[in-house]
Amino acid sequence: MSFTSSAIVSSTDYKKAMRHLAGTPCVITASHKGQRSGLTATSVTSVAIEPAELLVCINQSVSAWPLIEKGGRFGVNILSHSQVPIAERFAGVGGVKGEQRYEGADWVEHNGVWLLKDAPAALVCRVAEIMVRHTHAMVLGSVEYVHLTETTDPALLYWQGQFLAVPADSKA
Repeated sequence: MSFTSSAIVSSTDYKKAMRHLAGTPCVITASHKGQRSGLTATSVTSVAIEPAELLVCINQSVSAWPLIEKGGRFGVNILSHSQVPIAERFAGVGGVKGEQRYEGADWVEHNGVWLLKDAPAALVCRVAEIMVRHTHAMVLGSVEYVHLTETTDPALLYWQGQFLAVPADSKA
């Protein structure tokens, strides 16, 4: 089934609308043949529990994309509020790129995928399918490994262009 529309939505209005959609910032890590990079993404969602699968949308112009595409694996690091500096670094704040994004944090490697040691949750995924749409690739990942860390640090959300804390005792 295909849908078409004669109305053109402005990219400015669309971006403003999407800023109302709160998301959980995740650092997506990638490596291939000794090269590492990554990005911060809020477009990560669970697809299925059994088998465990998730979906992440990635702009094909980011440096991590060819590493994911060629390497066939990636990490999804779900961040807590104290990890805002890591989210900013992987978003490229301050012009930090590639390998430099990994500095200042403790990482562990699992089957060639880099995971943030103290992330509340970190997952190793194998690329199961890639669907390309315009500038982005929708990557379906089969979860092969889960690393969990006990934390009382508030959850992290990104909304209206800012990082926000969601305390564990929040009734929201």
